[in-house]
Amino acid sequence: MVRRAHEYRGLTQMSRLRLLRAVQRQPGRLVQELAEDTGLHVNTVRDHLRVLEDEGLVVARTVRTGGRGRPPVVFHPVREADASPAVEERLEQARERGNLLRRLQPELDVTEDLGEDAVHQLDALYEHLEDAGLQPRIDEPSLTVGLVPCAYHAAVAENQSLVCSVHARLVQDVLTQVPGPVRLRRVDPFVTPHSCMIALSISGRSRETGGDPDAASSAE
Repeated sequence: MVRRAHEYRGLTQMSRLRLLRAVQRQPGRLVQELAEDTGLHVNTVRDHLRVLEDEGLVVARTVRTGGRGRPPVVFHPVREADASPAVEERLEQARERGNLLRRLQPELDVTEDLGEDAVHQLDALYEHLEDAGLQPRIDEPSLTVGLVPCAYHAAVAENQSLVCSVHARLVQDVLTQVPGPVRLRRVDPFVTPHSCMIALSISGRSRETGGDPDAASSAE
């Protein structure tokens, strides 16, 4: 199976990150409301939303008002896989590639330790982070993910709160899209000058601590 080789276009511009964060913070808003929140032109917001929707990062939903005229369209983060064909395809490919890798290299298979559902969550998370250009290194025993280097290093000096909170929420959404026990504990930005770390947990295990990923990632 050929590995997709592209970064999320939706995460390559700071204006799109601001827009995605606005959708994450308050789902269900109109284009005009998002434009006012982000300070972007309405047409720019529409263009960015199309990219974010194509990448499976947001989904448009029509609001039935019962009145005349065209019903309004609002935007939400993609929290369920079946809300976006792009997400469904991405998750299925991640599962297939993960299964193939474990057949080829049985020594990498941690299914017996973590369970099949958890392993497939990690498959999806790995590919999400790799496609975002973050070069993930998953350590299953410690349930941590090293990100080296940070593709947004040049931007975070002035926008660390924004960048880290967007990625923390996306990690949480990816783990939610695949049924299983793995949860996000926190995102630790810049544990070294050029690397970050994600801490995960397994529901019901002693290392489960919970917590808000936004707060843990210095979001606000």
